[in-house]
Parts: sequence; structure tokens; C-alpha cells
Amino acid sequence: MKRMFAVCLVGFCLFNSILAVDMSAEINAATAKIMPQVIEWRRFIHQHPELGNREFNTSKLVADQLRKLGIEVKTGVAKTGVVGILKGGQPGPVIGLRADMDGLPVTERTDVPFKSTVTSEYNGQKVGVMHACGHDTHIAMLLGTASVLAGMKEKIKGTVVFIFQPAEEGAPAGETGGASDMVKEGVMDNPKIDAVFGIHINAQKEIGTITYKSGAFMAASDWFSIKIHGKQTHGAYPWLGTDPIAVATQIYTGLQMIVARESDLPKAPVVITVGKMSAGIRENIIPEEVIMAGTIRTLDSEMQKDVHNKIRLTATKIAESMGATAEVTIDTKAPVTYNTPALVKQMLPSLEKAAGKANVIDTEWVTGAEDFAYYGSKAPAFFFNVGGMPKGKDVKTTAAHHTPDFYIDDSRLDIGVKAFCNIVFDFTK
Repeated sequence: MKRMFAVCLVGFCLFNSILAVDMSAEINAATAKIMPQVIEWRRFIHQHPELGNREFNTSKLVADQLRKLGIEVKTGVAKTGVVGILKGGQPGPVIGLRADMDGLPVTERTDVPFKSTVTSEYNGQKVGVMHACGHDTHIAMLLGTASVLAGMKEKIKGTVVFIFQPAEEGAPAGETGGASDMVKEGVMDNPKIDAVFGIHINAQKEIGTITYKSGAFMAASDWFSIKIHGKQTHGAYPWLGTDPIAVATQIYTGLQMIVARESDLPKAPVVITVGKMSAGIRENIIPEEVIMAGTIRTLDSEMQKDVHNKIRLTATKIAESMGATAEVTIDTKAPVTYNTPALVKQMLPSLEKAAGKANVIDTEWVTGAEDFAYYGSKAPAFFFNVGGMPKGKDVKTTAAHHTPDFYIDDSRLDIGVKAFCNIVFDFTK
């Protein structure tokens, strides 16, 4: 039923767009005018990052800027989220535009003049804080979009909801947060959003480009923990105990065999990564317990269930075969980010106006995850990437997201602003 509604809605908008006026030239001029401010916002936010559910100053900056534009503002949504509502001069549908605001517990290693030197506490540890995934650019692009659209308010048919979301990277231990909380608190329902769009900067794609994929685009993210219980003994007499570290190494290998030998990879990718392992307190003591934890990435719901079952079976049976026990817990952090095919088809011309037809590229699926997917469970959705890699740079030498050397060339953030603005006018015609 929801899919049928989405197709009808898109068809209605396509019919209306035939007679509509193209606003791209006016959007381009307004975007060029606001770009110095967009870059200034981005660099200030980059220099002053805040962790998830702690984006107090970032939220204040966003709310203050939206109020200056005459946009209705709601604060404290899902703890530190901000929602702006811009009602156009004419009636029409409601469109949601989303940016995430949180930084990561990463110590920056770049030498840009606006480098972050911020430190904070994350799950009981003192950490550096960095916008190591580009959320600073997302905030700046959406603020730029709000500025342009506020100046064209009377020409907008419908309502635009600006969603500034906290904790996309996950809430601190013991807390909830992010898109799921925003949805629970009604951001998609008051007013009811007819279609929702999101942007992510991509450090491995050249500036001036937009990449997208219709259908399943970004992976579901599940986090797992495996607690292995053995028998403690002296390091000199391993035969008197059960070594959980040895068990953990075998389980680790078994997990990779699920990917390499048990998954239908031509159907969709699967990734199982162990990112954390903790055990022991002294060199000559075999410990009683090991905890290994990591993430699972899948792009097909049936494969996701199958991988979960195989992880449980692999861990428990390997442990059992070595005289130990294993307890497996799996928590879903984000479902698959799914781009509604009819909406993608409808809005591609809007992206081409922003970046040029040759620079809008249908790409492969991404094993990174995005909690933007939760918005897509409530309305047709389209999530796409904007290039942030300097021109001519070799992608193989480019620092990955979530690393200390992560770098974004912010000279073409106008692509994101223009894409959002064209989407609004083309969808709400």
C-alpha cells in the first residue's frame, strides 16, 4: 500500500512538473551568494565538534541561524535535535531534508587551520573529538539550503522540514539516540512528511560529483558481542584450564568463513568485522573470559537473518568443541538504507541541474550504514552522496572516513545546496 501511494505521488508530481517554471538559475545565483557563509559555518563546526547526544553548541548555532531566517524552530528533539519548518507561499506537499550533527571519538591529525583540538569523554574514556565523517559539511549544506529557500519562500508550493539530527554515529552506552528517536518523537508526522531526502559527503569521490543507487543503497548495521567463558589457569600450564583467547581466535576465523564460504556474495555483499577484543590482566595468567565485539553489514534482509543465525551457531559450536561456552548478542543499529526507485527516477533531473548530467553517477552499493534508513520507513526516501575528494587526487591515497587523517575539500559544497534546493522546487511543483 505504501509503495502504491509513493508511485501515485511521484506520478502526480511528474505531471505537474511539465508546466512548472525551472528555478535552477535563481537557485544557482542565491547559492553562489551564500557559499562563503556555508564554508565559514562548516569550518567553525569542524573546529568545535561534539559527540552524539552532546551537540549542545552545534544545536544552538543551528537553531539561532534558522530563527534569523524566520523559520519556525523546534529544539530538544531526541535530546539535541533541531527541526525547522518553512511554510511556502502556496499549498503543497511536505518535504523533509536531513543533516546529522555529531562528531566521532577520533583525534584529528590533519594540519588544516581549523583543525579540532577538542577532547571529551566517551564511554568512560578521555578521547579526542573530530568530524571524521563529514557531518560538519552536512550541517553547513543544510543551513545553506535553508538560507536560499527562506529567500524564495513565497515561490515554494508546500512545506519544507529541515531535520538536524543528533547521534547518527550511535548514542553513548546506556542511551538511545539518532534517527530512530527522531522518528519516535514525531519528526515525520508533525507535519506529515511526504518524501524525505538526505546527503552524505564522500571523501573517496571527487568534488563536483553526486553518486547514488536506486533501491538498496547502504547496508544494515548490526553490532554483535560474543562473550567466551573458559577456565582460568597459570600460563605455564594451559592444559589445566580452557584458554578463551585460543577459542576467540578460532571463532574469529569462523566468522570470516561465513563471509568467504557461506554467503551468496553475487546476490549482495556481507561484511563481518571484529573491532574490539578484551581479555586478561597479566602475561602469565590465562584468563577466564574474553569479550569480542564487532559489526555486521548486509544489504538483503534474508541474508541478514541467515548471517545472524550462522554467527550464533559458529561461535557456540566452536566454543563447545574446545570446552568453553559462548554467548552471542546482536543489536540492530540501522536497517538497509533503501532509495525508493520511483522517487529516484523523478528527482535525478534535480541532481543533474546541481552537478551536471555527466557528474551524477549511478554507483555500487555501500557497506557503510546510515540511520537515515529510519526516515525511509515512514515515507519515500532518497539518500545520495556528494563528492569531497580534491580534484586529481588518487582515491587509493585518500584517508577513509572515521580516521584521524580524514579530509574534505569544501570548495564544492554548493553542489549539495543546489541539489537540495532543486529537489524542493521540483518535488513541490
